[in-house]
Amino acid sequence: MTREPGLRDAVLAEARTWIGTPYRHQASVKGAGCDCLGLVRGVWRAVVGEEPATPPAYRPDWAERGGAETLLSAARRHLIEIAPPGAPGDVLVFRFAPGLPARHCAILSGPDRILHAWHGQAVCETTLGPWWRRRVAGVFAFPDLRS
Repeated sequence: MTREPGLRDAVLAEARTWIGTPYRHQASVKGAGCDCLGLVRGVWRAVVGEEPATPPAYRPDWAERGGAETLLSAARRHLIEIAPPGAPGDVLVFRFAPGLPARHCAILSGPDRILHAWHGQAVCETTLGPWWRRRVAGVFAFPDLRS
């Protein structure tokens, strides 16, 4: 599948409008609150259209409790898995430690930058340094469902 550069630009532009949105577990409302998944969901709604599924309620410690690859599996169902390193506008999914499920996601905003909602922080753009790079569990592109 050929990716349209315009879609990546639209994803990145929309994600940047979320900067400053406070962290709120399981929320997905620009300006009011979101978590990392909520940011990706909000960008999806603005750029791609209606969400393909609404995630069930989840606790802040969901990844430690069940051990299932819930986030990575959902990314594989709804996004297009691509080879690393990806390009601006792609979604990165992170695993914080070997053997643990992936539990964080961000939108790549440059070769060494990500946009994400981090616990206790507002949506921000930060460096994609070695610590984050070692934890990438998957790279995904948004589908262009409107074309």
